[in-house]
Amino acid sequence: MSSDSTTPPQPLQSPKSPITPSYPFHREGSRLWERNHLLLGELPSPLPTKRTRTYSATARASAGPIYKGVCKQFSRSQGHGFITPENGTEDIFVHISDIEGEYVPVEGDEVTYKMCPIPPKNQKFQAVEVILTHLSPHTKHETWSGQIISS
Repeated sequence: MSSDSTTPPQPLQSPKSPITPSYPFHREGSRLWERNHLLLGELPSPLPTKRTRTYSATARASAGPIYKGVCKQFSRSQGHGFITPENGTEDIFVHISDIEGEYVPVEGDEVTYKMCPIPPKNQKFQAVEVILTHLSPHTKHETWSGQIISS
């Protein structure tokens, strides 16, 4: 044996084991990586999207009346916003998947929409089949593809 005192002795490790497992660590073959590193406490949204809404809820909403309102706020990065109804009642939630047309809504845009109850209690509603009927004047609008249009 050589008496090299410059490097401390390293612990022996199996070549197939992780170097330092930390909780939570991911097993090989785990599908967790396909879900963008979903960690504990980050649960999927309970709000139904166009894709996850049941057929019966979609059918009831489509058969319902058309309401008018104004976009109060919409965040493309967060994927949702709110509509102020024309009749002045409580603001209505809108999910990005329920926006019809080519423009991202901005504050002041006039819209038409239908309403669908939000489970599990069905006491609140969200806007579905949202159509921008009049773009807010003197504002920049973005298309879903990223092009900027001035109105």
